[in-house]
Amino acid sequence: MAQHDNRNCYVVELGLVPYRAALSLQKRDVERLQRGDGEEVLYLLEHPHVITLGRNATGDAIRADRQDIARRGVEVARTDRGGDATYHGPGQLVGYPLLRLEPGRRDIRRYVDDLEEMLIRTVADFGIAGRRHASHRGVWVAERKIASVGVRISRWVTCHGFALNVSTDLSFFSLINPCGIEGCIMTSMERELGRAVDMASVRHAVARHFSAVYDRRVLWESAKALVEGRGSDG
Repeated sequence: MAQHDNRNCYVVELGLVPYRAALSLQKRDVERLQRGDGEEVLYLLEHPHVITLGRNATGDAIRADRQDIARRGVEVARTDRGGDATYHGPGQLVGYPLLRLEPGRRDIRRYVDDLEEMLIRTVADFGIAGRRHASHRGVWVAERKIASVGVRISRWVTCHGFALNVSTDLSFFSLINPCGIEGCIMTSMERELGRAVDMASVRHAVARHFSAVYDRRVLWESAKALVEGRGSDG
């Protein structure tokens, strides 16, 4: 039976944040959580154009010439998350949950399953039928991928997370072999619905379903308060 301790988790909207800056922020907070003196937090943000290469990325992860990638203003960054190559950019909602997994939930597969469940519930709020794939992680609409998941768990503290395409320019995915899946077709909420989608509404839906799936009481916190060093005792 799932535990229901309803621990507090702060939700922080960061806006547009460079990828490396977000990595540094996560590293700081993971270290605090591992020491036992930090807050659990769900960062919701967007990144400028960047291709990230996870631990499973191979030499064929990037399809385009590096000069073409640079001309399009896209950074390439190695990262310590699981998974292969993916693209992040404006119009894509990125979520980084930094949690201490309690003893009853210390299962990496379950943690990723729960991320997918949260995203499936989120897109369902907007009339999109998301699903799991039999062979690949993330969330799919028919045979099109709408959300990616890549995580790292160290001493049962989580980092990295998910990327949900809301109004993403999908042409940038042509630069890579998305998630190492040959022939993978990426999609977005706006493409599936044929209309504009309000990003703030998506953020709030994610936070609501995150609270339900992970048994957390979500508290909205300002970026200034948490990012600039508010301690765990406020």
